[in-house]
This record gives sequence, C-alpha cells and structure tokens, in this order.
Amino acid sequence: MKIVIAGAGEMGSHLATMLSGNGHDITVIDRDAKALEEVGTLADIITVEGDSTTFEALRKASTRKCDLFIAVNHTENDNIVAAVIAKQLGARKTIARIDNNEYLEPNNKEIFIEMGIDYLFYPEKVAAAEVVDLLGHTSTTEYVDFSGGRLSLSVFKLEPTSPLVGRELAGFSDSDAELSYRTVAITRDGRTIIPHAEERFEEGDTIYVIARQDAVREVNDLSGQSHIEVKNLMILGGSRIGVQVASELQNEVNIKLIDYNAEKAYRLAELLDKTLIINVDGRNTEAMLEEGLPNMDAFLAVTGRSETNILAALLARRMGVKKVIAEVENLNYINLAESMGIDTIVNKKLITASNIFRFTMSSDVQAIKYLTGSEAEVMEFIAKPNSPATRSRIKEMGLPENVIIGGIVRGDKVEIAVGSTEIKAFDRVVVFALPDAVERVCDFFN
Repeated sequence: MKIVIAGAGEMGSHLATMLSGNGHDITVIDRDAKALEEVGTLADIITVEGDSTTFEALRKASTRKCDLFIAVNHTENDNIVAAVIAKQLGARKTIARIDNNEYLEPNNKEIFIEMGIDYLFYPEKVAAAEVVDLLGHTSTTEYVDFSGGRLSLSVFKLEPTSPLVGRELAGFSDSDAELSYRTVAITRDGRTIIPHAEERFEEGDTIYVIARQDAVREVNDLSGQSHIEVKNLMILGGSRIGVQVASELQNEVNIKLIDYNAEKAYRLAELLDKTLIINVDGRNTEAMLEEGLPNMDAFLAVTGRSETNILAALLARRMGVKKVIAEVENLNYINLAESMGIDTIVNKKLITASNIFRFTMSSDVQAIKYLTGSEAEVMEFIAKPNSPATRSRIKEMGLPENVIIGGIVRGDKVEIAVGSTEIKAFDRVVVFALPDAVERVCDFFN
C-alpha cells in the first residue's frame, strides 16, 4: 500500500516507522528538513520537504497515487486542509488528526466526509476515554471493550495473593467449552507469550483475559487486587487529556487539577466549574503533600513531559495512592516505568497507531489495539463468507503458532473460543497475535 503522511513530528515519525516495517511504501511531508532527516534514519521512507497544505508538496509526494493519506501535523487546520486537497488530487482514503470535540458530532462528521475526509481522529479524546474506563476498573492496567462491550479485554498483573498463581490455564481442550473468560496472552520477563496447553500462571505475570460481559467482575477479582471506588482524584497537568477526564468525571468525583502555569489555571477554572484548579508546581513534593496527595484514591499524571509524569506517579505510589496512571509518550520509557511500579500507562502514539493501522489491512477489521508494554496486538475481524476461518473448527484451521482466537460474537450470542468452536460468516471474532503473524491472520478472514 502506498501511504503519504503529512507531518514528521513524534506521531508522524512513529506511524512512518511502524507502517514501513509492515512493508508499505511510505512518503512523509514536512516543512522541517531536520525532522525529515531524523525520521529518514528510523525507517526506509521517501521524504518531501514542503508545506502539506500546498498543491506543490502534495503533487511532489505523488498523493494522487496513494491508497491512504494521513495528516498528523501539529496544527488541526493544516490537517483538514491537507486531507481535503489530497482527496481532490486522487488519494483513495484520507485521515486527519483533530483536537476539537465539535468536529466529532455526528452531523458535523458528515460535513467532513462530504468535503473528502474519510476519518477524523482525536488522540487525546480517545486517551481520556481509556483513562475513564480504567478508573472504573481499577484492578486492571488496561481495559478494552469489543462488539459494543459484549466482549471485554482485562489486563492485570498477578499479585502474590492472586488465586491464579501456579494454576494451569484453561481453554485448550473440548471439555473447556462454555468458558466465560480465557487468558489469551501473557507478558513475562519482558517477552510476550501467546499461551498454549500446559502453560501455568506465575507471580508477576501480566495477563490478558478476554471475557463475556457477565464475567468481567469475576475476572478482575482474580488479579489479587481489590477494586477501588474512586471518589477523590488528583490530575497533574491541564493538558487536553486532563481536561477531558475532568470534564467527564467532575459531576461524580471530587477532582483536584494541578497546573504550574497561572494563566492556564485561571482558564481551566472558568472551563471546569466543578473541578478544583490549583496553581502549584507538581514537582514540588511538599506542595503535593499539602494538597492532599496521600488522601487520593487515584492519581493521573498527564503533563507534556514523560519524565515529570513518571516521577510524579512514583511519588503518588509512595504516598499510598492505590491507582496511579501516567502518560508516557517516550516509548523507550514504558518498560522502565512499569518496572518501577507504575502499572498503568497511557501513550497517544500507540492509541493513534491502533486507530490508523486497521485502515492498512486487507481484511474487514473493526478494531485493532496495540497493547501497552506488550508485543501483542488484539484485533476484531468480521469473518467474510467462504473465508478459510469459516471452513473448519478452530483447532483444524492451521493458525500460526503466535495466534489465538479469544471470543466470537454472533448476533446476541457471545462465545469464548475453544478448539472445537466453529466460526460462521459475519461473526465478529477477537484475535490476539504477535506482529510477525498479523498479516497471515488477515488471510483467514478474507
């Protein structure tokens, strides 16, 4: 697939590296020659120096021949203009990053589609929604719904108190039929395992469990961590994520939002009428203690700096806060942060990659999620009529070793998959795979 990316910033660079690694033909446009040089050292791509809102730069990038145009410049208006022109020049599908809730309202989205933009995405809004979900499922480190919530993914680290430690995994024999949940991936000692028969749980494992809606609470109880009802929340950073979370939760939760910038703090006080805005430096330990950090049920660090977020989250953890979430945009810091005791990480690059990668796949992929701190990817397919997946039971399909089918939704029926399960045309199927097997998995559902 020929893909043109407008914007060589952090997000554009990450997308270029990821997509070129999957064999796509990538061209990146940016005004900044130095940024283009840097992304060129990371991936095998073509670079075009210029303004992506101009016909000249878009023509130079052969946009008229591209299958997918992705606009991820820093400025929202630039992305909209670039995507509209790219469509008019002949791009088959266009995507634009935005930072305005108003654009996502159903009637307004239709206007953008008529203008030629096929998909709008707002990474901070999606990240905020993930944070809100996590605050409602505090024993998990990631929580994702599929098929409208009929299947859910819970991710958690096994504490010594977990009843799973030492037990063998279920779901690998015909006698395991009618399961309500199943473990589909394990992260252990820095590597990701797609489990098979005779695998056992170990203390410290991070496990990925697919569950029916009626079994989610039971699954979360297996982590060995108690669920916390969040009544008091402290947010460090008046970023878009912080504001979105506060806006959504301020009617239900007591929220203190900390920001060191006085001018921004005054603006936030006008915007968030039920949130207490405090103008102090979150790096000041004494100030954070005075503001009641030890009394919080949850702490969210979403400043613009990964280092600040990690240090603040570690302080919150040391002060006894039960649920700590940090935005860590530097991918190299994610494993470090987790090893230091920060169990829940938010990363906009991975969120964006999850939103965009499905547009590059040949199968009918409804959703794809890159799992933080893991190599595994989870995808939701719709099985096409007469596709290989519909011709035999799962255990006879010949799936690659690094793939496991977690669950199936057929109308109102939800089933956790086992070896004897049969997939029918138009089933929604949740699949876990390591990166080297993703393309081969797509072939089963075409």
